[in-house]
Amino acid sequence: MQKKNWLILSHGFNMDGRASSLTITDKIPYLLDAGIKPHVFSAITGIRDARFPHKQFLAWGPAAFRFDFRHWIANQYGRGWFYKISTGLVSLVLAPFIALEKFFLGCSSQWSWAMPAYFHGLKLIRDGKVDLIYSTGGAWSAHLAGLWLKKKTGLPLIVEIHDPLVIRNSPTDPGFDKPKNRDAQFRQYLEKQICKYADLAWWFTEGALHYAKLRNPNLNTHDNAHGFVLMPGAEPPGGLDANPVHSYTKQLNLCHFGSLANDRSLSTILNALVLLLSKHPEARECIRVHAYGAPLDPLTVEALKSLKFDDLLLAHGRLEKDPVTGMSGRERVVEKMQSADVLILLHGNDEWCAEYIPSKLYDYLWTGRPIWGITHRNPQLDQMLLDRGAYLSPQSEPQAVALALERIWLDWKNQQLIAPKWLPVGADQAAYRILSEVHTLTERSA
Repeated sequence: MQKKNWLILSHGFNMDGRASSLTITDKIPYLLDAGIKPHVFSAITGIRDARFPHKQFLAWGPAAFRFDFRHWIANQYGRGWFYKISTGLVSLVLAPFIALEKFFLGCSSQWSWAMPAYFHGLKLIRDGKVDLIYSTGGAWSAHLAGLWLKKKTGLPLIVEIHDPLVIRNSPTDPGFDKPKNRDAQFRQYLEKQICKYADLAWWFTEGALHYAKLRNPNLNTHDNAHGFVLMPGAEPPGGLDANPVHSYTKQLNLCHFGSLANDRSLSTILNALVLLLSKHPEARECIRVHAYGAPLDPLTVEALKSLKFDDLLLAHGRLEKDPVTGMSGRERVVEKMQSADVLILLHGNDEWCAEYIPSKLYDYLWTGRPIWGITHRNPQLDQMLLDRGAYLSPQSEPQAVALALERIWLDWKNQQLIAPKWLPVGADQAAYRILSEVHTLTERSA
C-alpha cells in the first residue's frame, strides 16, 4: 500500500530565506503533485501554509521559547521599537530559567521543540492520519521527535540530515571520540539512533555519508536505515530574471550572501586585496565587496580596521520583505545576486567542510552569474564548480586566493568574466528521489 499521509517535522518551515526552510518547502509542490498528503509541524517562526494542515508549536524550554518569540514578533510587527522592548523584557524574565536549562542539560536551544511535536504527532498517528514520518533539519529537535514517534508507533521514519551531526576535528578523526560538549555528545548519540532506527536516511554530501558509515557500520545493512546522498538543490528563486543581460559598470562588484564567521570570513578576500592593490593600485577605485544577509564576522571587522578598507567593503545586512514593493526577502536577494559581477562562495576552513556544501550555492546556480568558490577539502564541491565554469581557489592557500582575485580583476577589465554553464540543480530531482526510495521501501516491507 502506498504511504501517502506524511507527517513532516520541520522546525523552521516557511521561514523566509532560511536554508533549513527552503530545503523542505522547495520540495513540497512535487510531493503534492505526487499525491502526498502532508501534515506539517513546525515552530511559530515561519508563515503558516494554507495548502495543507500546518500546525505551529511553541517549544517548551525557555531558550527555545525566547528564540521563537523573537522571530514571531519580527514577523508580526517588524524589528522596530516594539520588537526591542518586548523581546528585551522576555529575555530578562527568562534569563534565570535559561541559565538553569543550560546548566542541567547543555543542549542547543531548539531541543525542547521535540516535546510538543512528539505529543501532537502521537495524537495524529493514533487518529489514523499518518502512515509515514519525515524529519528534516536544520534543528535536530525534529529528528528527536521523529525517533520518539518511530519507537512508540513503529511507523516508517525517513530522515533528512542537513549538516553533519558529528563534527570531526581533523582529516584523521572519524568522530568516534566522546566530545566534551554535551550538545555534541547528544548529537553523536542521535546519529547512532538514526542509523539504527530510521528506515531511510540521507545526507547532502558524499563526505558526510562516508563518515556516517564509518561511525555506524550497520548503516545500509539488513533491518537498518538505507543511507544515501541526495543533493537538496533549490527551486528557481522568486524574482529570478530568466533572461538576464549583464552590463559592465565602473565598479567590479563582488557579492557574498549568507552567514559569516571566523571560519568563513571575508577577511580572506580583504587580505587578497592587499596583494592585488600592490600590483594594480588603480583597482582600489573600482573594486567593491558587498556582504548581504549577516553581520560581519570579527576577523573581517578587525581586517577592515587594520587595512583601512572601509570604503571597499559594504555591509548591507539581512534583506527582509520590502513593505513598499511587496518583494520578499528572497526576491530582493535574487535581484542583488543577478546584478553582481561575481558571486563569492565562502566554504570555510574547518574540517567539517569536507562534509557540507553551502546551501547558497544552489541559489547561485540559478542566477547565471560567475561564482568564485573559495573551498576547503571537498572534491565533490570543487567538481560541481569546475563542471559549471567558476573561479576556484583553496581556502588554505592565500597565494592561490590572491591569484584568483587578480584573474577576476583582469577578466573584468577586459569585460571577459567567465560565462558559467547553465547547470542549476533543482529541488525536483531531490523530491523524485525521495518518492522513489519511499516506494521501494513500501514494496520491500509489503
